[in-house]
Amino acid sequence: MGHPATDLQASDARAEGHQAQVSDGPVSDRPVSDRRITLERIESYLPERSVRIEELGERLGLRRAELGVFRKFYGLDTLRFDPELPLLDLLRPAARGALAALPEGGRVEYLAYAHVTQAVAPADVDIAQAVGEDLGLDGTEAFGLSHQACVSSLGAIEVLGELLRAEGAEGAYALMVTGEQAYSPMVQLVPNTSIMADAAASCLITLDGEGDVVRSFATRTLGEYAQWLELTAEQNTEFGEQYGKRISEVIHQALTEAGLTLDDVDLVIPHNVNKLAWRQTIKELGVAPEKVFLDNVPRYSHTFASDVFVNYTTLRDADRLVDGAHYLLVSVGLGATFGAMVITHRTGGGK
Repeated sequence: MGHPATDLQASDARAEGHQAQVSDGPVSDRPVSDRRITLERIESYLPERSVRIEELGERLGLRRAELGVFRKFYGLDTLRFDPELPLLDLLRPAARGALAALPEGGRVEYLAYAHVTQAVAPADVDIAQAVGEDLGLDGTEAFGLSHQACVSSLGAIEVLGELLRAEGAEGAYALMVTGEQAYSPMVQLVPNTSIMADAAASCLITLDGEGDVVRSFATRTLGEYAQWLELTAEQNTEFGEQYGKRISEVIHQALTEAGLTLDDVDLVIPHNVNKLAWRQTIKELGVAPEKVFLDNVPRYSHTFASDVFVNYTTLRDADRLVDGAHYLLVSVGLGATFGAMVITHRTGGGK
């Protein structure tokens, strides 16, 4: 499973990406660009209502044989789905949990609501602003991000870190909030791929804090697949054939920027799109299957941009995250964006 480095500064010195070349000197003496993004607390939330995928067959227009494919080949079983739950009620628990790590006197300068579907509320409702008000974050600059689809939550961490580097006061914080609902059959079913479910997650972010260190973040967008629902059969086949290769390329890019190899990574923490896609990727990566955490695919299915954080908190709460170990957060968004983030876990941070 690799040999995690415990010397964070030594690892930073090897890095070739934007997190590289961390000075041994005081934080105040470092160049702004060398300040490390740290995840001070990560929390997730899943509604209590759980359904088996067969219960959604009529809603999604799926025949028994099609549901059998989702179960047998894609590995789906149950998922959380509560259409009666208001969106703010879905987002609130994880966001408040993450904010619990905000120290006395700390201030959240920015809030990013990362979502996948373009319309998550009526046009006159700004969910990012509504979340900030609901959390009592007066004066916080709140905005939404969505154009990287299911990679948007990882991308939001990068954006918030750069905002803190560029404009944040010393000791400033930012909050990434993600979570949305499968409010219609068109949103809930990704044909021949996955069935979407409800979940939410939040990360409290700062620079040079005590939490998990973000070592790198790599993305690649294949714009030729932007019109996902209008792709031809040939384009769908082409995309499926190169899926594992593209994830592998982005993973290796992120590892190179972090100054690490796959052997240095303790575990890959992926999105929950389906087991078939990840078996293809595991083969492409040439790693042992147990190095990729897929236990939550049959439990929760694909939860938009929240997957990697739901999986992270599952592992953390089971004491499976090791102090000083490196982890890969990996997701793919329709459209098509591939993203990978390398983090180093620190006990006491990320909780």
